[in-house]
Amino acid sequence: MAKLNKHSAALWVATVLAFGSGIAQADQLADIKAAGVVKIATFDANPPFGSVDAKSHELVGYDVDFAKALAKSLGVKLQLVATNPANRIPLLQSGKVDLIVADITITPERAQVIDFSTPYFVTGQQFLVPVKSPEKLDDYSHARIGAVKGTTGEQTLHQRFPQSRVLSYDDIPLALTALRNGNVQAITQDSTILAGLLAGAPDKANFKILPELLSKEEIGVGVKKDQPALLDAVNQELVALEKSGEAEKVYNTWFGPGAPAPQARNFKIEAK
Repeated sequence: MAKLNKHSAALWVATVLAFGSGIAQADQLADIKAAGVVKIATFDANPPFGSVDAKSHELVGYDVDFAKALAKSLGVKLQLVATNPANRIPLLQSGKVDLIVADITITPERAQVIDFSTPYFVTGQQFLVPVKSPEKLDDYSHARIGAVKGTTGEQTLHQRFPQSRVLSYDDIPLALTALRNGNVQAITQDSTILAGLLAGAPDKANFKILPELLSKEEIGVGVKKDQPALLDAVNQELVALEKSGEAEKVYNTWFGPGAPAPQARNFKIEAK
């Protein structure tokens, strides 16, 4: 190894220190614990995953309960950041949130820009249509179909029905309004979200959910790339919630027999 002069040695030491400092700053789990708070993006208009409670005016839902459990496991306070589907990943990448717990489907495209936890929810995409509409999905291949902007549902429609006209909305309530007004002939979203949406609609007798699935989707917690410690902590807590029975309890609160839109739980949270 060549001998370093004083200037080169000083530069080398400064570089090592700067590099080491960058690694420390890049440890998001350590930063969260040092700050004493974890910022989690979740929905405020996507029941039963996340919505504003009419009485308390607080965010409630399946995702909110998981966000609370994750914050508790990290030993920090929880700061919920309301979002919509299109803003989830930008919020995470910009550092405005630490995690996404907002019904985000795991896809190869998204996995190129963020990391995902083990799935904590499994669902399928369906159509909500007027009650007198056709029963089969293929009958809508040339229809006007509403989807939520930035979702896999929007992408799947373009792939499955390239000749349809896909109209995008900021959230599912706006899509339902478009369906009521006749601006679209169907809307699509995860089955559980559509069930919750229909259950809370005053005119629910006017609509039906088609039984055929457009796709099967696994939902995970979004984590910024190259944060193995944080991702591991999230995965450990999700598996622990399953083993303790707490995950099933949360599911039953929002989708169980006593829920407005009951759905059988046909999955378990398992380690990758």
